[in-house]
Order: sequence, then C-alpha cells, then structure tokens
Amino acid sequence: MSAPKQAVLLLAHGSPDTPEEVPEFLRNITGGRLLPDSIVAEVKHRYALIGHSPLTEITLKQAEGAARELRMPVYAGMRNWKPFIAEAVKQMAADGIEQAAAICLAPHNSRTSVGLYRRALFGESGEAPFAIDFVDNWHDHPLLIRAFAEKLRQGWARACNEAGERVPVIFTAHSVPVRTIEDGDPYEQQAKETADLVAMEVPALTVDDWTFAFQSQGMSGGAWLGPTVEDTITALRDRGHKGVFIQPVGFVCDHVEVLYDVDIGFKKFAEERGMRLWRAESLNDSPLFCSAIADVARSRLQQPAEPKPQLVKIKQT
Repeated sequence: MSAPKQAVLLLAHGSPDTPEEVPEFLRNITGGRLLPDSIVAEVKHRYALIGHSPLTEITLKQAEGAARELRMPVYAGMRNWKPFIAEAVKQMAADGIEQAAAICLAPHNSRTSVGLYRRALFGESGEAPFAIDFVDNWHDHPLLIRAFAEKLRQGWARACNEAGERVPVIFTAHSVPVRTIEDGDPYEQQAKETADLVAMEVPALTVDDWTFAFQSQGMSGGAWLGPTVEDTITALRDRGHKGVFIQPVGFVCDHVEVLYDVDIGFKKFAEERGMRLWRAESLNDSPLFCSAIADVARSRLQQPAEPKPQLVKIKQT
C-alpha cells in the first residue's frame, strides 16, 4: 500500500499590504465588527510609519526553507489576510494532499491565537478534506530555543559592547486579556517558559540580567496581561540602567508588533527617559528556525512502519 501524499501547512496571522487595506484587515480580525474610527486611524498610522509589514513574504520564505529540508510541499495560509487559510486548504486538496501537519507560527497555545487558527482551519464542522494533525504548541522545541538564543547572543553582545556595561534583557510576548488566563489558558506559563529556556541557552546571561514583560496590550476594554514593557523600562531606569535590550520571544518574524511597537514605540519611550534601546533580530527565515519547523512537522508525519514479517513455526512431525 502506497504512503499518503503528505504536506505541511503553516498558519500565520496575516497583515495588509498597504495602509489603505487596514480597515478591511481589521474587519477580518473582528469578524465584521466595526471599530472606532480613532483605532482604525491609529493602526493605519502605524502601518504607514513602517511602510509595509513583511509578515506574508517572510512566512512564504519560512515555508520554502522548511520544504527544502523536508523535501515535501509546505503551504502557507493567513487567518486575517490573503492568502487565507481556506484558500490554502483548497489548493492542497486540489494538489492531492491526503495527510498534513498544520503548524501555527505562534508557538504558544492560547485560545486568542491558536484557538482561532484551529477554527479558521476546521470551521464550525470541525472537518477538513484530508487528514490534518494540528500542532497547538511547540514553545519549548529545542531548535526553536536555539534559534532564539542565537539571535540573543549576537544582539546582546553588541549592545553590551556599545553600552560599555551589561545591558538588561526584556523578553516579551503579545499580551492577552487577563480573563483568558483566569479561565485556564496556558499562554502566560508557556511564554515565560520559552524565555527561561532561551536564557539558559546563553550561559553569559545570568538570572539578574533579564526579566519578562507583555507588549502590545489591546485597545479594547478590560484588563490585559502585564507587566507592560513601558513599566519595565521605567523600573530598569530607576535602578540606574542606561540601556535595555528587547527580545520578543512571542513572535517569529518581523511585523507591526515588532517594527512599530518595539522599533518605534518602545525606542522612543526609552529615549524620552534617557535610555538607549536595542532589539534582537527576529527569527524570520533563519536556517535554525526553518529546521525547527521541519522537525515539528517530521514528528507529526512519520510514515507508518512496514509490517514485520511474522515468524511461522513449523510443527515437526
């Protein structure tokens, strides 16, 4: 019996190609619910400042890197923009795919992210046109940790050299509503575990050198998970630090939460308080990260073992 035709599907958030597409993009995120004009204008402003979010292009490069290592097709689908997840699944079915691993490019499991990817993939029916193994978290995968640590070592050493002192590190991840964590969501614990594992992978970094904060708190009502990056930067300044190094471990590529929130927003916030800010490079399509994706997929798409020939005992007469 021949093995099923296999593939991998990478699931990402998606981002608009131009600031003019932001209103439609936001409607996709909210399921059609209209947001206040002030919020739409602010998001358009942020996209205009960064020029363009490279999230889609980087995701496609990540897919290419994993495909080269796996020697099988790797598709990409976006939850909130083109190419949409449904379009990717339709193409996979048309290509004769029979079995796939679906990997969220959000390594930490939360119903506010991974849960929504699952819904976009399977719909209300919970079915798909072919067998899909959905990977709901891989926050502690050794190659993911090594990929983050590689970027941390390179950037932190440069920051310390330029500052002439040990620069404190803030690991960050996207904030979520507090009620999500109170309901038992594992996101906070997994995000902090990733940071801890990355720090341990860099022996020069001691427990006194780093802390953790949540960034990009939402504009909607209700409490969001903290501490915020802004409060953390202020606390470090009050302790006498003149600089800070940020590594977002909740994101795997450059997009608006990195290119605006960190590179523009937090940098300006730090400078206004007499501090300098550095950031680790994002993983993007680094070979180690593409290998991490491939290894996760490989573990979910193992070929069924060939049946072993049975030893038939012949009864002697």
